[in-house]
Amino acid sequence: MSEYICSLCPRNCCAPREALSGRGFCGAGILPKIARVAPHYWEEPCISGTKGSGTIFFSHCVLSCVFCQNSKISTGGCGKSVSVRQLADYFRLLENEGVHNINLVSPTPYVESIIEALNIYKPSVPVVYNTGGYEKAETIRRLEGIIDIYLPDIKYVSPELSAKYSHAADYYENTIAAVREMVRQTGVPVYDENGIMQRGTLIRHLILPQHTRNSIEVLTKIAEEFGGSIPVSLMGQYVPLGKAADYPDINRKITAREYNKVLDYLYEAGLDGFVQELSSAKKDYVPDFDPDKLP
Repeated sequence: MSEYICSLCPRNCCAPREALSGRGFCGAGILPKIARVAPHYWEEPCISGTKGSGTIFFSHCVLSCVFCQNSKISTGGCGKSVSVRQLADYFRLLENEGVHNINLVSPTPYVESIIEALNIYKPSVPVVYNTGGYEKAETIRRLEGIIDIYLPDIKYVSPELSAKYSHAADYYENTIAAVREMVRQTGVPVYDENGIMQRGTLIRHLILPQHTRNSIEVLTKIAEEFGGSIPVSLMGQYVPLGKAADYPDINRKITAREYNKVLDYLYEAGLDGFVQELSSAKKDYVPDFDPDKLP
């Protein structure tokens, strides 16, 4: 494929993409661009377990959040372009290391290549689609029977906030439609005897400073849509990285008061899942992205 006109995400750029570069919002080319391939131990317990989650961090992103902790790869373009066959080889390599799953982080620009790679080699462990949530339901439907676990964010309900911080005023309407499709495909989560997820959808939400109302709105929508059947991961790890210094309202960590307010509402809304402690709000947890270290 020498050129590809892309409409994979809700931006519908319909921009041409060549092998190594693209003219759409994300800037991704056709070939998968990868910044890190390694076991990862800092996901939710049902994902990382004791053996780690076999993560493949893709470069470029359809959201470009101003506070992104992975801005080096999401907007900075750090990474190495590989063939589809090499991507399939990475699935096998990680599986051979004994990880619990293959975790595809920010995979949206490369859905075509991911489908092709999984047709070359489908691991025996679950495959995780780890996304910021800004997806087209149509694209997610193409992944039915291929992806075992969906790990989407629902970041915002407010179009004003999603436009301000993620350049996507239509974030919620697209994200909730995509998550509905994910849940339709996977159903109620299934775990093995050690509590490791084998199939299902796990919704993440990151609490932003000064925006507890947004968090409560997100949790309310999740409860209305899915009840308590779909687990939620409430994250308190926010650290002002990326371009957060340009936005005074979010240029700090969240406070204990903000965290506890949202946590209390999580339980009040009848939601269950995982809670990330405030102690995890450290730059130390940002992975080391060095394409020269790729296997």
